[in-house]
Amino acid sequence: MASYEYVGNLHIHTPYSDGAEYHAEIAEAALLVGLDFLVFTDHNVRLDGIEGYYGDEDRGFVLLLSGEEVHDRTRNPQCNHVLVYQAQQEMAPHAHTLSALLNAVYQTGGMSFIAHPDDRAVDWLNEPAIPWLDRSVDGFTGLEIWNYMSRFKDHIQTRRDALRGIFRPEEVVIGPSPLTLALWDELLSENRKVVGIGNADAHGTVYHFGPITHTVFTYDFLFSSVNTHLLTKSPLNGDLEHDRLQLYQALRQGRAFIGYDIPGSTRGFRYSGQGQNASVVMGESIRLGHGVTLQALAPARSHIKIIRYGEVVAEETNVENLTHVVRESGAYRTEVWRSFHGIERAWILSNPIYVEPNPTRLRA
Repeated sequence: MASYEYVGNLHIHTPYSDGAEYHAEIAEAALLVGLDFLVFTDHNVRLDGIEGYYGDEDRGFVLLLSGEEVHDRTRNPQCNHVLVYQAQQEMAPHAHTLSALLNAVYQTGGMSFIAHPDDRAVDWLNEPAIPWLDRSVDGFTGLEIWNYMSRFKDHIQTRRDALRGIFRPEEVVIGPSPLTLALWDELLSENRKVVGIGNADAHGTVYHFGPITHTVFTYDFLFSSVNTHLLTKSPLNGDLEHDRLQLYQALRQGRAFIGYDIPGSTRGFRYSGQGQNASVVMGESIRLGHGVTLQALAPARSHIKIIRYGEVVAEETNVENLTHVVRESGAYRTEVWRSFHGIERAWILSNPIYVEPNPTRLRA
């Protein structure tokens, strides 16, 4: 069973596209909050020569990896942004259609994640909507379930809301878009393995509100908010090739969960399944059989739910663990909610454990 947990962010921009800070400055922000890895995803450009460990023995190290956020720049309105990992080459030349892009990524052995699928416009800021429109396509690895900056746009639809949200985001942010969660459940119900990730979409953008100038939001703040936790099968050892492969294997399989650390540290969460002859973690599969049990273990007392295709099948409040005996096949994911500033907020979102039908039981 995978047991080595590493925390990082998979959606970050630099001045090579529309970010405010360069790789070393961003790596310093990651070291400040204790992240283990970063994947840079500038728009339609993949940078060579940036991968490797940054830091020192006193402050620790963070692994820097190179990805890409790709879209068709000729399309109006803009849409269908895709986060590309492990392709090891630039994918922007293939972005003339979404299906062509996804196929090209697949041919390289890379992974593709639909970015901010339910992104909304903010008209008063002239911020356009950048959603996923071409939803008939297949062949992507997963979805960006919680994009912090995209979701934050939902909370600043008026100038008045913006003043509160920008200066007190911890009060207004509650969780990912319910539309995106429903979309994920819909895709899972179609027997598709869709990996969910959560990211900052960090730009370090400076906005001007009359006489007020404010960075919305700093890289270190975003890195202390929504991240993706990966569970590798062996520990990272400081070798770039080995460690990159371990992280990407965990990501591809969905041995991952999304953590929102503002209400409290999410490190240490585990979600597993046990049967008579098998033990699995999130992202893995187990065959339906007598006594197959799912268990979620949270780092602190919280409200835990186990969900199958949008339906809550087990739920407890003010607990650190929740178990559920499975009686039918399906994709079972967990949500953990925790009260913060008097409001219950999404704290942890796991990838599913896939309970497969048992052919023996079907014949019986």
